[in-house]
Amino acid sequence: MSTNITFTMIKPDAVADGHIGAILGKISGAGFKIKALKLTQLTVADAQKFYEVHAERPFYGELVDFMSSGPIVAAVLEGENAVESFRSLIGATNPAEAAEGTIRKMFAKSIGENAVHGSDSDENAQIEAAFHFAGKEIF
Repeated sequence: MSTNITFTMIKPDAVADGHIGAILGKISGAGFKIKALKLTQLTVADAQKFYEVHAERPFYGELVDFMSSGPIVAAVLEGENAVESFRSLIGATNPAEAAEGTIRKMFAKSIGENAVHGSDSDENAQIEAAFHFAGKEIF
């Protein structure tokens, strides 16, 4: 097992519904160390850039609109096999298919409003963390 980082965002739906504390509690309870954390809001341009990998997909416009619709909590997390472990903790993108006890099962409303983002690879975790945080902001 190797300790590394992953990146997450608590999305606008979960922030608006008051789930920041409960989600951070689940993350901490699962053994992740928070290396960076901030409440912020993506501009439309920020959301377009962050999700540019999905630009050709039919849901891209809705995703950009949603992710720039309200505040988010951005965080860098450290843990054993962080990307894989965190993706297990958050559950399937569709909360109806997510395992019991996962963050998305507990807090997501739909595939589109699914409470949290989690990096899908070690490489993307580094890129996404750098998108949201300066090096001096990650501890």
